[in-house]
Amino acid sequence: MDIMPIKSIKDIPTEEDIFPGTPACAGCGGLLALRHCLKALGKKVVIVNAAGCFTLLSVYPFTPFQNSWLYTAIACAPAGAQGIRDALDILIKKGRLDSAEDLKVVVLTGDGAAYDIGLASTSGAIYRNLDFYYICYDNEAYGNTGFQWSGATPFASKTGTTPAGKTSPTGTMLSKKNLFEIWRSHKPPYLATISPAHPVDLINKFKKAEQYKGPKLFINLSPCPPGWATDPSHSVTFAKLAVDTGIWALKEAVYGDVVHTVVPGKFKPVEEYLKEQGRFAHLFKPVRQEEILGRIQSMVDQYWVEAREKDSIKK
Repeated sequence: MDIMPIKSIKDIPTEEDIFPGTPACAGCGGLLALRHCLKALGKKVVIVNAAGCFTLLSVYPFTPFQNSWLYTAIACAPAGAQGIRDALDILIKKGRLDSAEDLKVVVLTGDGAAYDIGLASTSGAIYRNLDFYYICYDNEAYGNTGFQWSGATPFASKTGTTPAGKTSPTGTMLSKKNLFEIWRSHKPPYLATISPAHPVDLINKFKKAEQYKGPKLFINLSPCPPGWATDPSHSVTFAKLAVDTGIWALKEAVYGDVVHTVVPGKFKPVEEYLKEQGRFAHLFKPVRQEEILGRIQSMVDQYWVEAREKDSIKK
């Protein structure tokens, strides 16, 4: 199997596996990344989609995909993936399907399903060692129903259900769940975080994951212009700033061993990532919340101190 990493964006396949003109929002960071995910996965793919923003992508009789698509309720995409994987294996075993025609089974969900509503069925699929890819487009809220708080919503973010005001000037008081570590506790063969601002890193992670049979996770930080209150043309900029400030760590884990794959030589202040997003505007106006901004920076700094102590920085 060819798992040689690519070295630059010039090496990314030019052929497209998802066509333009979808109903997704302009500047959707999830769609930007999905385009590259499908380039890495190829055409022999069946996508099992949990209800969410991306349910709008393939609405009968129209679809932007060149592969098969199955829509499920928000809680049960991994269960649907199990049924498809079992059916394919049975057909191959009985000789009714040539092994060369086998398909990769891909679960595609938002953070509402990945972090919250679908977590139980996902845990069961990992426990059964289901051979599938799980791609989460993480816009850090329930995006398609009004941008309400989810388990992925970061501390101090404003959402539809955690507004910033007199009673709660901070907005969201809880910290974001660590889905990477929740998955890692199950000891799957491969998991990774990805970003639409780092397509070479993204492609290489999919190439590497292909050699492992079992559950494979990819969490994509997905800038959401309507929910984050940002300019659609700046989504890649925010995705890059998330990495450059250290608030979104690009990493992978093979059977539990973590390595950070992209580490800036010098981190930018987290404030540079926060200040241009409407969901964090209350931290700067009408009164600058120094204590909250300091807490966010300290949380990021502490993460990287621990990462270096664990020697998980890629040399």
